[in-house]
Amino acid sequence: MRTDFSLAQLADSNVAESEKILRKCVHCGFCTATCPTYVTLGNELDSPRGRIYLIKDMLENDRPADEKTVTHLDRCLSCLACMTTCPSGVNYMHLIDNARAYIEKTYDRPFADRMIRALLVNILPYPKRFRLALRFAQFGRPFATLFRAIKPLKPLGAMLDLAPPSISSDQRSSEPGTRKNTGVKKARVAILSGCAQPVLSPSINAATIELLTRIGVEVVIPKGETCCGSLTHHMGREEAALQSAKNNVDVWMREVENGGLDAIIITASGCGTTIKDYGHMLREDTAYADKAAKVSTLAKDITEFLVEMELPESKIDEPLTVTYHSACSMQHGQKITTHPKTLLKKAGFIVKDPPEGHLCCGSAGTYNILQSEIADKLKERKVNNIMSTKPDIIAAGNIGCITQIASGTDVPIIHTVELLNWVYGGNKPKELK
Repeated sequence: MRTDFSLAQLADSNVAESEKILRKCVHCGFCTATCPTYVTLGNELDSPRGRIYLIKDMLENDRPADEKTVTHLDRCLSCLACMTTCPSGVNYMHLIDNARAYIEKTYDRPFADRMIRALLVNILPYPKRFRLALRFAQFGRPFATLFRAIKPLKPLGAMLDLAPPSISSDQRSSEPGTRKNTGVKKARVAILSGCAQPVLSPSINAATIELLTRIGVEVVIPKGETCCGSLTHHMGREEAALQSAKNNVDVWMREVENGGLDAIIITASGCGTTIKDYGHMLREDTAYADKAAKVSTLAKDITEFLVEMELPESKIDEPLTVTYHSACSMQHGQKITTHPKTLLKKAGFIVKDPPEGHLCCGSAGTYNILQSEIADKLKERKVNNIMSTKPDIIAAGNIGCITQIASGTDVPIIHTVELLNWVYGGNKPKELK
């Protein structure tokens, strides 16, 4: 794609990076076939190619974002299926991230939209605040239908619908400290506690810690760790995202220097995609560039780590059919496609792939709150595809997907590592009891 940026514009590093990405696009349109919003809405401007044109026009003309551009860019899930499909290597992830930061600086959103976005970025990344908000949500749930009927307040209705009926009070799996391994020590790792996951499903990291320590891995939960920055990053809050990244880099590098780390274990693939991008996000910060790159190389999804470990004999009593939902951040963001299924098969499960597995379930961070109509259509499509495989269990590696899909089916949906922990000597997941 031909571009026409001035030297003054290219002095901005984000614009310069965007220009390089834009020039790689050859207008082929392969991305439209795998884009969930284009498949759902049929509008060229709701495809990666269409959004690329909008971003190019906005940046090239050095003008503030307008309502049309914001509408179509807000509808992007950042699922990154287009990057898997693209034959030209267009880094759409970095392009849309830059565009969202530009929108945040130049566009004045309607009041209700601003307030709801401010609510999300000031609650979701903070476990204590999020836990308190979910308790209040129990009282607000009866008003969800009313909120959904008022367009500016529709996201509030979506939030209430997604809120779980009960919240676990168990916070042991996120308390700072070291969990010693049993037997011979084979590795030492840090584990990301996360922000939403320890509130919604603390059993995921609890199962991870149980399994790792049982197979000889020392697990440390460092003091001072915060949200990975993914939620704020994808909402265009660049400074907040970078601050979160710097904080975590400091925390994990302290562990690297005081005891060493073989890996930083991530159990939420959305977080993993962002942490593996820290090296890029902080590339221009001389104080953090090298450290961030080091952290990115240490970051591993739990399945990446386990597939290289020696696991005991499976204790599964009967073969259960598990349909594996591959989160977009797993298959498109991190390019992890086989490890989870390999581990589940070795554990004794019958593993199936759903049709249209490349399409997003509609969760995508805060997308199922801010774009609930599209998210609901994608959820219905995803659930129908999964149910066509007649599963006993659905497995996934991302808390957002688990929450989204669980709201559309009664079939238990369980994190991959919880299933693995169970068959290798741990507790049976509560969803199966």
